This record gives sequence, C-alpha cells and structure tokens, in this order.
Amino acid sequence: MVLENVDVVNDISKEDFQKNYFKKHKPLLIKNFAARWEAFDKWNLAYIREKAGDQIVPLYDNKPADASKSSDAPVTNMKMKDYIDRIKSGPSDLRIFFYIITDRLPELLKNFTYPDLGIRFFKRLPTLFFGGSEAHVLMHYDVDLGDFLHIHFEGKKRILLFDQKQSAFLYKVPLSVHTVYDIDYENPDYEKFPALQYAKGYEIFMEHGDALFIPGAFWHFNRYLEPGFSMSLRALPNKPNVFANMMYHVFIMRYTDKLLRKLFKAKWVNYKQKWAYEKGTEAFEKKRK
Repeated sequence: MVLENVDVVNDISKEDFQKNYFKKHKPLLIKNFAARWEAFDKWNLAYIREKAGDQIVPLYDNKPADASKSSDAPVTNMKMKDYIDRIKSGPSDLRIFFYIITDRLPELLKNFTYPDLGIRFFKRLPTLFFGGSEAHVLMHYDVDLGDFLHIHFEGKKRILLFDQKQSAFLYKVPLSVHTVYDIDYENPDYEKFPALQYAKGYEIFMEHGDALFIPGAFWHFNRYLEPGFSMSLRALPNKPNVFANMMYHVFIMRYTDKLLRKLFKAKWVNYKQKWAYEKGTEAFEKKRK
C-alpha cells in the first residue's frame, strides 16, 4: 500500500476547513481538538464506567461474522463496567459498536460542543465506539455515506483511509461496504493480494483528544493500539446524487445482501469473497500493464 500522512493542524477556521478539506473531500487531523471542551476531563473510561457501568452492552471481536448468523449479531453481552475492566486489565479484541449517546447516556450530550466548521451534524446520532488493545474494525465505509468527525479518547489508535477510487485494489466485496475478510492490513500479504500494493491512502495515529475529519464514503480501517474509545459526529449527505446513493445503500443493497445471506448462507459469503478477489486481480493486471 502507498500510505501518506494527512494534513495536521492544531486549530482551523470554518472558512479554511470548508475551502481546503470539506469541499475537496480531503481528510484532516485536528490535534487536541477536544481539550477545549469545559468537560474534557470527563472523557475517559473511568467516567463511562461510573455513569453506565450496569448497562448491558453487545460486544464484537475481530472474527468475521458467522455466515449462518446475522452479520451484525454480537459475540456476547456484558455489563459496561465488566467490559471496561476487561479491556483495561490486559489484551482484548472485544469492542462495542455504535453506542448511541442520545439513547444510552444522554448526560454526555452536555459534555461536548459541536464544532463550528460549516457542517450540519445529525444531532440524533453522536455515537461511541470502544475497543481493547487487540481490537480492530474490518476495512469498510459507512453505509450512510455521510461525512463525520471522529474524536478519540484514552489510548492510541491507528487508522487507514482510502477514497472510493481504491475499491478494486482493496478487494471490495459486492453488495457490501467492506473488503474481503482475510486481508491483514497490519501485515499485508502482497503475494496473496497483489493489488493492495497499488492502493493509495492515508495512515493516521490518533491520541487522546484528537479529531479526524473523514469524508463521506471513505474506506477506513481502525486499530486500537491501547484500550480506548471514540465518538463520531455525523452529517447526512446533502447533495441529491449522494443522497440517492445513500438511499440505495441503506434500503436496496443492504437488504438484498441480507436476503441472499439468509437464503444461501456460506455459499453466498464465499461467492462474494471469490468475486472480490477476481476483481482485485483484474485491477492489478490492468495497473501493471
């Protein structure tokens, strides 16, 4: 893979952000972004444990979804306080996916402020994601295609970003928003997946309080290097063509895949993996010529 650094700033004006990043669909890392919040000292695992410790939360791990089950089925459930104790006590690949603040811990809503960057954030869905030091999220892009600001807390985190032009080189799986399951983005196997060497993207390391602007439909791979959690502030697509594409993703593509997965189970999953590999090989051969 051909990876470069994103632009990094300590602060940015709305005008500069809109002109050079939002309109250009270009990622940006804002260091210590959350430190300006009055309640910044509450953004840690200890505070979450205190306020939501008895909540039962669904947990996921690094393994691909079982073809015989729903792709969004958790591997287990646990009390939040037990989960936080677990990831802080040693290596763990367990993570919490899409913890909606408005529903689960609304008092957090008063502990941050939306940035004045000219983005119309969808205030119904400020969302938390948690992970242990071995946790990662499969390479994917978000089905709603929205731009979002990703703010990280506690331990360090590594993120890879790619635009949609890199889809074939990443071995995109049809009727889905993820790539083939067995690519190791920390140690890429270029013999098995040769097209990966032509994928051009960004590598970012985030620390406590950093914020990363991720443009809509960007591929992202998240790897927790230490126990921590992040908050995503989302914006729905506002361009007619992007909104129409989002509707297709959410209501047609996703449910078509769910139906075929339910009907054909492992056969459908294996077919998609094979198709993605063949398309990646075609892209590699074309690029090499």
